[in-house]
Amino acid sequence: MKTLVLGASGATGKHLVEQLLEMGQSVKAIVRTPSNLPESWNENERLTIIQGSISEISKAQMIEYISDCDAVASCLGHSLSLKGIYGKPQKLVTNAVKLICESVKQNATEKPIKVLLMNTAGNSNRDLNEPISVGQKMVIGFLRLVLPPHVDNENAADYLRTEIGQNNPTIEWVTIRPDTLLNDEVVTEYELHPSPTRSALFNPGKTSRINVGNFMAKLATDDNLWNTWKSQMPVIYNKDS
Repeated sequence: MKTLVLGASGATGKHLVEQLLEMGQSVKAIVRTPSNLPESWNENERLTIIQGSISEISKAQMIEYISDCDAVASCLGHSLSLKGIYGKPQKLVTNAVKLICESVKQNATEKPIKVLLMNTAGNSNRDLNEPISVGQKMVIGFLRLVLPPHVDNENAADYLRTEIGQNNPTIEWVTIRPDTLLNDEVVTEYELHPSPTRSALFNPGKTSRINVGNFMAKLATDDNLWNTWKSQMPVIYNKDS
């Protein structure tokens, strides 16, 4: 199996690539700057590094990149700086998801391609009518006005949920929702839930980036786990967080 990873040089993307390689999988990794990548990546025959900015990749290029892949995973996000939050492209994640899906449709295979989207527990799955307090609704409404990355996360997940849907013949998807992200060095026990079990704003849980990478890698490679969560937006917490 082979997985294309977008945002592979990011804090979570690196973990996803490492987890896939540890599972014996082949990986294509799209990175903006390869200079700060682990040395071991350059020596791994199962890893292909593609240098480029996702916002500058054409559909023709994306079709070529995914042509031999079974899954495509996005760990893209906006950097926590003024430029990253308010600069262009404000629709980084949404546009990348659309590019992936349009390319998959144009290069349709007999078996549907898995599309994995890293998102956030602060985004609701509106298919499930998840309970949200009045206070959280007010804060989310404010964030939509002042934080473009939050709107981007919502729109990217909504594109998969509403435009691709649950019965697409060429694309299957899972949107992964971690809560407050932590940097840990080893995979620990984690919990998966269809919806948040706590408020992402007022009582947040914790999720290690390496655990997110592990879960996404398992989704890409384990069809039984995939079938459990496909067309859903599972929330992942560190156990006892």
